[in-house]
Amino acid sequence: MSLIKRNETGWLPSVFDDMFRTDWLGGTTNVNSIGTSIPAVNIQETEESFNVEVAAPGMSKEDFNIELDNDVLTISSEDKKEKETTDKDGRYTRKEFSYSTFKRAFSLPDSVDSTKISASYNNGVLEIALPKKEEAKVQAKRLIEIS
Repeated sequence: MSLIKRNETGWLPSVFDDMFRTDWLGGTTNVNSIGTSIPAVNIQETEESFNVEVAAPGMSKEDFNIELDNDVLTISSEDKKEKETTDKDGRYTRKEFSYSTFKRAFSLPDSVDSTKISASYNNGVLEIALPKKEEAKVQAKRLIEIS
């Protein structure tokens, strides 16, 4: 028996996390319980913006769908591939197909300027820039005079 470290409060979130992040052989993985790959995501906050990076090698920018609805940013992709081999009489000798999909959703803070969101895809990484509103940016320190 081994101990498992939990950072969540309560038992319910960890039960759902285990269903979707455990490979059932003792480790964790980015594959959920039905075998669908979930890309890793990095989120970095700077003074000017939030930057989201989604690791999705082997795809093209046309494979992604990015939507913003009521301050929820949803990143999704659907990929269908089909390959068939036939003999000289036109009968199938082999037909292979694959289908993969993912969807990630993030609630955006009020500080994001949703009109200036941009995205790019380079070297297998989808990058989404979420600029902050001017009033949400860190203001320079100033001295306040007491009268």
